[in-house]
Amino acid sequence: MPPSVAVVTDSTAYLPEEAVSRLGITVVPLQVVVGGRGLDDVAQIDGAGMNDALGEWTPVTTSRPAPRRFADAYEAAAARGAAGIVSIHLSGEMSGTVEAARAGAEDSLVPVEVVDSGSIAMGLGFPVLAAAEAAARGAGRTEVADAARRRMKATRSFFYVDTLEHLRRGGRIGAAATLLGSALRTKPLLHIADGVIVPLEKVRTASRAIARLEDLAVQAAGSGPVDIAVQHLAAEDRAAAMAARLPQRVPGLASVTVVEVGAVIGAHVGPGMLGLTVSPHC
Repeated sequence: MPPSVAVVTDSTAYLPEEAVSRLGITVVPLQVVVGGRGLDDVAQIDGAGMNDALGEWTPVTTSRPAPRRFADAYEAAAARGAAGIVSIHLSGEMSGTVEAARAGAEDSLVPVEVVDSGSIAMGLGFPVLAAAEAAARGAGRTEVADAARRRMKATRSFFYVDTLEHLRRGGRIGAAATLLGSALRTKPLLHIADGVIVPLEKVRTASRAIARLEDLAVQAAGSGPVDIAVQHLAAEDRAAAMAARLPQRVPGLASVTVVEVGAVIGAHVGPGMLGLTVSPHC
């Protein structure tokens, strides 16, 4: 029997397929437009082709789902027996997806609580998993939403990009930050604060930046139970090596997941991105 509360998210959570299936999470895809062709995030886009497009500076843009897609997802959840829905999405400061979800909920047959995660990728994914696990235990709609919010508050994301140019072109970071990142050929470290991507530190070389990225995550993890996601775009070897080191450095590590992000995030960060999301249990 499915939970009485359905959990919906969007494709930028980049959740493992096993978890989506096991917990019955509904994923509504954003769209990415590559060279004028609109495609659903993840499923319709070949990763190698996306990396080639970014490397060649082919025009790549992204767009939120139409409210109708959320309305259809909510209708389907109600048809499966859901008495309520919690819909959790990427930061409203980065995308209009939250607004589209709210618009899609206006005529829902069951109550829908839309939650702005203030983050993206597994910064969104961990709160979604917390909500879905609460729903699977039989929690009500308010409890499920609260589980997501608690995890949101505890979760931190840090990431490294080879260049800020993709973020600048996509309007996700200011031109001044791009100049700072390129000065003296430094490598930028960034994090998410108040729902937006902001510079954190500058490091001289890529190797030092990645080492510093790992140090920041270890410090954020502390000693309590914590889940960590290593996220990358076309940097599988770097991500795997970092994931292999974390169990020796984080005493309370409960799980480590390696995820390659899809086209929507890829369009804004570019190949070579490496990110760490640290999510303490709460």
